[in-house]
Amino acid sequence: MNSAQFRKIASALCVAIFAASFASAQSITTPKYKSQEVSEIDGVPVLLKHLPDWENVREQAVFATDGETLKAAVGERSVLGVIDFAPGTEAATAQYDAGRLLIIEYTSPQASIDADTKFNEILGGENGATVYRRIGNYNAFVFDGADEDAANALLDQVKYEKQVQWLGDNPFRISAERAFVLTTADLFLSTVFVIVIGIGISIVGGLITGFVYFLLGTRRRAAATAFTDAGGMTRLNLDGFTADIQPKRLLGE
Repeated sequence: MNSAQFRKIASALCVAIFAASFASAQSITTPKYKSQEVSEIDGVPVLLKHLPDWENVREQAVFATDGETLKAAVGERSVLGVIDFAPGTEAATAQYDAGRLLIIEYTSPQASIDADTKFNEILGGENGATVYRRIGNYNAFVFDGADEDAANALLDQVKYEKQVQWLGDNPFRISAERAFVLTTADLFLSTVFVIVIGIGISIVGGLITGFVYFLLGTRRRAAATAFTDAGGMTRLNLDGFTADIQPKRLLGE
């Protein structure tokens, strides 16, 4: 082998190694899914991980950002025709014992509400075994479910978990000083309210007690056969006008 042939072979090997390295780098850097929100750990879209029992259904779960992919996964469904896969709209589906679950995530609550209205109009005119529910910005379906209770139990496992992070200061955050003022004001108002309630109950209770005592006294005086001004106290029967009242025994008698 002369030097020219050796250089050709070495050049071909270098090109082959470079191409293999480039392809490997492309496979590493190019994400498997094109999603608005992916996990930082494994690059899997968060929507897929929100499927119930994700670890057991991940092999057959399907992630879609267009109608054709979704239709190939769930088949021909009447609701698929009104899904607008605008940029950011995503869907995830998997087969469960209760039926095929489909979760559609919209980028805004308004888009989800608009889609919810359309879905209810379509499903309201059908008698098929489709259970539907709006969960946060998720519009979730269970297709081909034989048991409605099982389908609803599956939908109960779908959780919309999103965290809102403000780019600047949170306008709804209350400072420590304002929180102290609000707490003190609430405590003061609560204390005054309890005191006023207590005074009111005491006054009303006193009035009721006094009125009852007055009625009992009036009834007792009306039942007496002779007048006495002793006011219920012990007195000596010196005048003989209260003969029906037994006199108290004096000390020493």
